[in-house]
Amino acid sequence: MLNHAAISAAKRRVALHSMLAALVMTLLKLAAGILSGSLGVLSDGAHSALDLAGSALTFFSVRVSDKPADEDHTYGHAKFENLSAFFEAGLMAVSCAWIIWEAMHRILLRQSVIHHSLWPVLVLLTSIAVDWWRSGQLRAVARRFNSPALAADAFHFASDIWSTLAVLLGLGLSWFGQQRGIAWLDYADPVAAILISLLILRLTWKLTRETSEILLDTAPADLRQQIVSAVSAVQGVMAVEQARVRRAGSATFADLTLAFPRHYTFEHTGDLVRAATLAVQQVVPDADVVIHTIPRQGSAESIFDRVRAVAARNNVAVHEVSVQSTAGRLRVEQHVELDERLTLTQAHDFVCALEAEILIDVPELASVLTHIESEPATIERPQLIPRDSRGEELTSHIQYLLSQVAREFPEIVDVHEVIVGRTNEHIQVSCHCTLPDDLSMRRVHEVITGLEDRFKLLCPEAWKVLIHPEPLTDNLR
Repeated sequence: MLNHAAISAAKRRVALHSMLAALVMTLLKLAAGILSGSLGVLSDGAHSALDLAGSALTFFSVRVSDKPADEDHTYGHAKFENLSAFFEAGLMAVSCAWIIWEAMHRILLRQSVIHHSLWPVLVLLTSIAVDWWRSGQLRAVARRFNSPALAADAFHFASDIWSTLAVLLGLGLSWFGQQRGIAWLDYADPVAAILISLLILRLTWKLTRETSEILLDTAPADLRQQIVSAVSAVQGVMAVEQARVRRAGSATFADLTLAFPRHYTFEHTGDLVRAATLAVQQVVPDADVVIHTIPRQGSAESIFDRVRAVAARNNVAVHEVSVQSTAGRLRVEQHVELDERLTLTQAHDFVCALEAEILIDVPELASVLTHIESEPATIERPQLIPRDSRGEELTSHIQYLLSQVAREFPEIVDVHEVIVGRTNEHIQVSCHCTLPDDLSMRRVHEVITGLEDRFKLLCPEAWKVLIHPEPLTDNLR
């Protein structure tokens, strides 16, 4: 994989060679045309002169387009290549129009006088060889690095081959007419010039249309549809609400607006954005992708989901959410943690606003009751109970009480890894609790809560108790 500097150097090198080749062939063709008096050779020389201007423009545009983005060109400078290709197409159209005008002038005024010699033929054959070699080199680099400017230059050299062949044919027919006394063949040279100019005009129109579409940010419809299909297949994307694609030189920019379920966390949404970006780049490698996300209510959202969505919108998390139905009226009870540094008035005002917002978003609810808990704002630094006689006695006592309470719950297999610590004057206890694999989470919560409550009754000095449930098979490994 070549880096940006190597790619830029390769493009500049081939553009410079193209410009030098165009300069040499222009001088040779103009000299041969003047000496022979052939409009076909002169027109081919004029075409090469315009190709020289186009090649110089290509060399300049390639150097500019590879510059990185700056404050004035936030999307980079890649469109300079498309602009260069557009001007080259214009130069070709002008040259073709001049050639057709001059050819018609010679035909109508019968001013077609050619001095035949071997010199123009050798120049034209050399031109064909050079054009064939340079067009192949340019086309290969243009395809490799997706360069519109180099592709346009390759097209110029390829068109020169056909125009030169037509000029050779015109010269040959004109010479044959002079040798055989066929007067009307004197016009083979200007007629050949007209025919090849019409062919080049047709190809120039195709190049102009393609370049104009890029300059006007017209992206292929099938490319946009491929991107939308690829992103829509990403699990979690509800809809692609907007998709815009634009090209600039060899770069492709994709700007998407995606709808995600509103209850997704910020981190989960970030993962989905990365997955969607990868999906776009599988369709268009190295595409520059920008994705905007919009939260949307899903059709399958439950009351619990909508309550949590309102809480997330207010940047708080709720837990132990329960919905109760009494006499046909629904009531929600929930726990919310707020910054412990808030005053009661501040916390109460926040919760009242939260409850009002929930009632608006979930109109089937009759009321909301919130239990306010404090969310720690400082880092605790608990210390393990010292391993002296008193500490050992306290730890053993707590382990004994935990094992005794655990026996009251038939689902509990064992309690292990008991750790006893102290924060200031408070005792903290943590342990692991083994439960059957197939026990529902609802029952797990009931058992753990019951174990904690019973333990605190027997051991009131325990200020905080954390119990981690584990499946039985996990402890058998």
